[in-house]
Amino acid sequence: MMEGMRTSDPGTPGTPDAPRVSGAPGGVRTPYRVCFVCTGNICRSPMAEAVFRDHAARAGLAELVETSSAGTGGWHEGDGADSRTVAVLTAAGYVHEHVARQFRRDWFERLDLVIALDEGHLRDLRRLAPGPGHARKVRLLRSYAPGAGEGLCELDVPDPYYGGPEGFEECLALVEEAVPGLLEEVRAALGRSAGDGGTGDGGTGGGAAVL
Repeated sequence: MMEGMRTSDPGTPGTPDAPRVSGAPGGVRTPYRVCFVCTGNICRSPMAEAVFRDHAARAGLAELVETSSAGTGGWHEGDGADSRTVAVLTAAGYVHEHVARQFRRDWFERLDLVIALDEGHLRDLRRLAPGPGHARKVRLLRSYAPGAGEGLCELDVPDPYYGGPEGFEECLALVEEAVPGLLEEVRAALGRSAGDGGTGDGGTGGGAAVL
């Protein structure tokens, strides 16, 4: 984990939210909170969390963005990330500490974006949302990939759990392809351009495809 990068734990009972202040133009409250969601929170969403956190930190957004992840189910609550996820992240140079947890309905109020790893998660999360405004916070990660709006790329990150290491490598590649576009949307929300405050190389897209 890059030094100084924020993580968030919006669902820890008894722990008040960190204060949010107007740290960006236009009155956007910071830290800006992004949560990645897959099924069990041990494979895909921890991978996306680690990749996005790294990109955000390299873009100079470490103090403005909190990144977390969760699962739609609670089967693996309290577990670490799958060893194959850890191996792929480590090989690619990402450092990540993780404890699995289940996404909770009351988190919507305090999160800015909820990023689903496949269309099943997208549907589940939108059904879970307390209201239309909360449902609009739910986006599909691969909708930020180049060509997504033209139907030119895969929109799901497939579950690698029942396969071999190559499935986890494919998962990482799909995540890495989409994260720059997501980062551009977060930058825009914070009123930051690609050249502001960091050494990041910018994204390839200016927002999610409409789903």
